[in-house]
Amino acid sequence: MNKLIKYLSASIALLTVSACSPAPETEQSLNGLLYCAEGNPESFNPQLVTSGTTLDMTAAQLYDRLIEFDADNQQFTAALATSWEISNDGLSYRFQLRDDVQFHSTDWFQPSRVMNAADVVFSFERWLNSEHPYHHVSGRGYPFFSASGLTQLIQSVRAIDEYLVEIRIYKQDSSFLANLASDFAIILSAEYGQQLLTNNQAELIDTQPIGTGPFQFSQFRKDVLVRYLRHPNYWREIAASEQLVFRIAQSDHKRMLMLLTQDCDISPYPPAKDIQWLRDKPDINLQDTISPNTAFWAFNTDRPPFDDPLVRQALAHAVNRNAILNTVYFDHAVRADSILPNTSWAHHGTPSAYRYDPEKARELLREAGYPNGFSMQIWALPVQRAYNPNARLMAERIQADLSAVGVQAGIVSYEWSTFRRRLADGEHDSVLIGWSADHADPDNFFRPLLSCAAKQSGNNRAQWCDPMFDELLSAAISSNDPEVRKAYYRQAQEHLALEVPLLPIAHSVRFQAARDNIIGLELEPFGGIQLRKVSRQKPANEEQ
Repeated sequence: MNKLIKYLSASIALLTVSACSPAPETEQSLNGLLYCAEGNPESFNPQLVTSGTTLDMTAAQLYDRLIEFDADNQQFTAALATSWEISNDGLSYRFQLRDDVQFHSTDWFQPSRVMNAADVVFSFERWLNSEHPYHHVSGRGYPFFSASGLTQLIQSVRAIDEYLVEIRIYKQDSSFLANLASDFAIILSAEYGQQLLTNNQAELIDTQPIGTGPFQFSQFRKDVLVRYLRHPNYWREIAASEQLVFRIAQSDHKRMLMLLTQDCDISPYPPAKDIQWLRDKPDINLQDTISPNTAFWAFNTDRPPFDDPLVRQALAHAVNRNAILNTVYFDHAVRADSILPNTSWAHHGTPSAYRYDPEKARELLREAGYPNGFSMQIWALPVQRAYNPNARLMAERIQADLSAVGVQAGIVSYEWSTFRRRLADGEHDSVLIGWSADHADPDNFFRPLLSCAAKQSGNNRAQWCDPMFDELLSAAISSNDPEVRKAYYRQAQEHLALEVPLLPIAHSVRFQAARDNIIGLELEPFGGIQLRKVSRQKPANEEQ
């Protein structure tokens, strides 16, 4: 511990001299909030991405959804919709909208009306309808909506009147409301969309965003910062801070130093090795929660030899996950025996399928026709996430384990946006990545990650499409009986244990560190961040 303190002291001194210029006065004002982010946003529209980095910066800060999920009470709550009704056949949902919700007013857009049903229809039709004028804008696709099956599920979205929207679906789906409450299902301004089309500037809808959220966009400087200002006409209580600045620093070490030198107020994903040290610091508030997440190693099943289940099984048995828990997570995680976290009511672990057994790994490699092993690449996530605090170190541990069974692995990484683009294009052999749940429904860990639709959308990192697996998922969401669903999900997890498109590694405790003068900060169990109630406390001795 003394070595760590000396190391940090030296690093802070160096940082003060050269590595981090002082924050502008406006950022350090008492009414501003500084958040250390681990990477650049890919977009300012959550519809287009599944990146947690982007969702953290945009979803709850710039936008609202029809409904939200209350994790404490395990129920859906009103947001832009004050209430909703479901038809007796479960195929029609009607949402009554608020009539006092203002969109952002900026230098580039002045709304002439409040949010209404036309905006909901516009927002849904953008990702639903390939003929919609904005469907192909930005050219990214809509990975969550495709992977979760919403694009195939929804039959129509229409305005009944100015503040009443009806969504009809083709078949009953027990996960439908949960998906509408996710960070992806945000509401855009139809009026802003029309203005941009008129001016031939459609692409600005995703780079100069307009929403109804507590903050509105002000500035983006790549690799430096994202700045938001308080939305003065927010329909809920206005944001506690006048501005919110995301300071971008990809190094977890640098982010922690910025926290200690007050260049940041909040730093997510602190290094696992420093958790206890941070916990003991009197001027730092360290928060933690049992977060439904899974770190996993996915194999590109479109590429040989990973198209052979025997090879995938061998690789799973070659990895010492207990050692990873110790050296990467410092035991702030539990070993994963399913893609579904052990906190889920539908969890069914299959530890024997993934147990550490190098001799079994060699036997399977011989059976698959690789007695002398082979060469491969491991792509390592270049940013820190709640589910994986250090993918590079994890890759090195796996690399050593594979070498012991005759498989030679190189480690590959890229800048975050390049990494995600090339990953979606299927250029990888295998990848260390993961998933944090948006809500409590088990479907959130299956269809967005492993369905055939997820492969088509580019979100299925294993490039795995199995009709039998998809049938089990469809049967599960077609029922509202938890026991029926649980039985189908048990079969689905057992099928994954046989096929091993990915190796579940860990379910991690989620941490977040903040200065002790930051008030109103809560750590959300279902991923994402909500900063509208957060502010920097005024020093008691400051003149009024």
